[in-house]
Amino acid sequence: MPNLTGGFVKLLGLRIDEATADRVVIRWEVRPDLHQPFGIQHGGVYCSVVETAASVGASLWLAGRGTVVGVSNQTDFLRAVREGELTAVGTPVHRGRSQQLWQVEITDGDERLVARGQVRLQNLSAA
Repeated sequence: MPNLTGGFVKLLGLRIDEATADRVVIRWEVRPDLHQPFGIQHGGVYCSVVETAASVGASLWLAGRGTVVGVSNQTDFLRAVREGELTAVGTPVHRGRSQQLWQVEITDGDERLVARGQVRLQNLSAA
C-alpha cells in the first residue's frame, strides 16, 4: 500500500477516514489556498480527490495481484463551495480482470451533493 499521508494527499490536506476494497471515505477542509480565482473550491481539487478515492479502493481490491493506474477521470461540479468540510465516498461500480470503474460522490456538511465523478482504472499485473 502506498503512503497515504504524504505528497499530494498532504498538500491537499486529505484525511482518509476509511479505506477498504469496497469503500473509501476522504474528508478535507476547503481553504483559500485551494480556491480558484473567484473564491470557490477549485475543480481540480474535486478531480484529484475523486482520483485518489478510486485509486486507493481499486488498489486495495487488486492487492498483491498488481497495481492500478487511472485511465479516465470524469468529474462533474454541481455546487459552489467556499468553506467547510467536504466528504468524498468512493465505491466500485465494476471490478473486472483488466479494468475497474469506481464512482465517487462528494458532499458538504449539510450532506448536499457538490460534485460527483467516476474513474476507470487499468489493472496492471504484478508479473
